[in-house]
Amino acid sequence: MQSYTVREWNKLTYGDGDGQIPEHFADRLAALAQCSPFAGRGGGGVLEHGRHSLRAKGVVGILATRGCSLEILPKIDVVPSESVDHQNAAIRKRLIHMLAVALNLKVDLGSITDLAWQRETLLEILIRIFCDKLTEAVRKGMPRRYVEKEDDLRALRGGLDVARQFTRHAANPSRLACRFDELSEDTALNRIMKAAVAHLSRTSRSSANLQRLRELAFVYADIAETPPTTLRWEDVVIDRTNRRWQELLGMARLFLQGRYQTTTGGAGQGTALLFEMNTLFEEYVGRLISWAAAGTDLSVSLQGGRLFCLSAETTERGLFQTKPDILVRRAGTVTHVIDTKWKRISSRIDDPKQGVSQGDVYQMMAYAQLYHAPRLTLLYPHHSALELGKLVHARHVITGHNTIIETASVDVGVNAKTIKLQLQELIGVDASVA
Repeated sequence: MQSYTVREWNKLTYGDGDGQIPEHFADRLAALAQCSPFAGRGGGGVLEHGRHSLRAKGVVGILATRGCSLEILPKIDVVPSESVDHQNAAIRKRLIHMLAVALNLKVDLGSITDLAWQRETLLEILIRIFCDKLTEAVRKGMPRRYVEKEDDLRALRGGLDVARQFTRHAANPSRLACRFDELSEDTALNRIMKAAVAHLSRTSRSSANLQRLRELAFVYADIAETPPTTLRWEDVVIDRTNRRWQELLGMARLFLQGRYQTTTGGAGQGTALLFEMNTLFEEYVGRLISWAAAGTDLSVSLQGGRLFCLSAETTERGLFQTKPDILVRRAGTVTHVIDTKWKRISSRIDDPKQGVSQGDVYQMMAYAQLYHAPRLTLLYPHHSALELGKLVHARHVITGHNTIIETASVDVGVNAKTIKLQLQELIGVDASVA
């Protein structure tokens, strides 16, 4: 299988020339991308199918179809002097870190060699992490739960099913209709793990991953096979006895349900695992700000508020509900509203408005009116064209008010500790106290 990599908003040319993707591969990838809910009304929300090239949009992940796969990586600034392979490896590592934070997974990125980061795609790295975690978990013992069973036995076990006894065994009292609980490994959680292993076995193209998956399939041989669409996720109960399986359940949900979004094309088109960077960036920053505020007098709400812009004059029914990405409160009062935007802002020298859309400004003014916060921040990813080390790039006052609207950026290309310090500075937390 041919593998290709492109970064979001960049183009991948197709044709018969050197370094180009064959046109029939481009057609298949574009057709699969159009199956995604992210494709939009025109079908170009994931890949823009031009006359000579495919252009990636604001969605990252993997598209895998017959004969080829396309990896779309986010546009994260890394060391420009390094080779393209090294740069892509660094971006994969940052993207996996963002996913781990957003999904609340503990991932040891240091356990994966530099060579693997360069050679393996995002999907294969995620499969490898899942296999390593699942192998470690099953070595400590598969989770078991008591399952209610019915059987006709010679001796009473559990309780007697009186109705079944007198209808089925009225003429044969040597058999007893028993209903009992039995400790079993054939649970909803293990069926989900088996379904994930089977799904990934059909998806992976890495020989090392396929070997790991074959070993895991043998472990789950006695577990009932259940199609992903009929898995009983609601029956899984995570408690102190199976806490170590919580992360694995989250990863299985990512592969089978699409924690962000998965695509399965019809007529053998292929499969995809895609992430909308706007959503991922929002959840990533939201969790990090929650951690940054932990132990302080600040409280953080994600997608909270939900106040309405309008109320009907007669019924008082609310219209146009708002959902600010992040609300920061002190003593129950909103002091700071933060809205994340996965797009690049320009320096003030290039554009006094910094490329901020008028709609985003109107949205923040609505938040100012509804939540009475004295400070509102539009938060973007940092990039090399912005002033190095600067957190807040522009600050304005709403005309006729004291409310501040500012633009700021956070560098997702650095380590988690540095990002946390940046966000603590943004929300006004003393890092030495927090």
